[in-house]
Amino acid sequence: MIRESALGDSLTVARVIAALPEAVLAVSFEDRVLEINPPAQALFPGLRIGAPLARILRSPDILDAIGHARVSGKPARASWLERVPVERLFEVNVSPVEGLDFGPMLIIYFREISETRRFERMRIDFVANASHELRTPLASLLGFIETLQGPARNDASARTRFLAIMREQAQRMARLVDDLLSLSRIEQHLHLQPRQPVDLALVLHHIVDTLGPLADDNSVTVRLDAETPVIVSGDRDELLRVAENLIENAIKYGASDGEDKRVEVSASLDDGDGVITVRDFGPGIASEHLPRLTERFYRIDAGASRAKGGTGLGLAIVKHIVARHRGRLKIESAEGSGAIFRVFLPLHNP
Repeated sequence: MIRESALGDSLTVARVIAALPEAVLAVSFEDRVLEINPPAQALFPGLRIGAPLARILRSPDILDAIGHARVSGKPARASWLERVPVERLFEVNVSPVEGLDFGPMLIIYFREISETRRFERMRIDFVANASHELRTPLASLLGFIETLQGPARNDASARTRFLAIMREQAQRMARLVDDLLSLSRIEQHLHLQPRQPVDLALVLHHIVDTLGPLADDNSVTVRLDAETPVIVSGDRDELLRVAENLIENAIKYGASDGEDKRVEVSASLDDGDGVITVRDFGPGIASEHLPRLTERFYRIDAGASRAKGGTGLGLAIVKHIVARHRGRLKIESAEGSGAIFRVFLPLHNP
């Protein structure tokens, strides 16, 4: 029978752990779970009071830290990377607590540092990518400005021509900065899954209408099959961005460069998922390019991409939005047979 003082200690520990915002476990020196707070229960759904910790938590680094703290009586620290459903990084602190009436125990505190690490990586990537991609248009602008200030100072026709080019370069830089900022915002909230109901059929209708002038300029016919509502869980603005990037790419780089100038777009259901499908009948994509299409600034033809206003970030943005929605992006293509882009998103469950 537990003595009254031991019971009081146990209740105090339970209340303190429950009040903490991060995931915290109390574990006996015999490796049995004594207390779990709600964030820890969400992080380890299979963990139960009285169960061996090692049965659920199989990280060698954390188990080593627990062993060290148990033997030495001093705090220990480890890192833990969870990869499913999205990558999350935790700093794990293990502290032994003695002098309790019911016996010694270990407090294991999981502090998530995903956002801190992501911000640092984003800062480094932003500086590296922005400096590389902005260098060419900036050099072009500076060259034209120097020419207009010097040899072409009084040349009206040159001034008109150069100002048009400068405007294009400035617009390219503005698009690049906008895309980089969008990508950063998406990465910042990658661990938060959107759960609002969104009708993919309405999303596709809106984007096809919006991109109608672009399709006309490229002599491309866009055929839409989205008459039945397909309700998924998501963020409407982000899913509009996914549809816009995929359809715009198909118009610019797929259909417009092939003999069959059409793009087929549809919203459908597939085994618990809503599916956006965008298909073009253009020249297709060689197999060696497919694994790298969603990398930042990866271009099959850099010159053609820049000439058509591409920043090299469209598919990277699509990939990150799909990951945030816990969906999948599937790309099928071969040279000479067009390309099919499919986005699978979980259906909304009220």
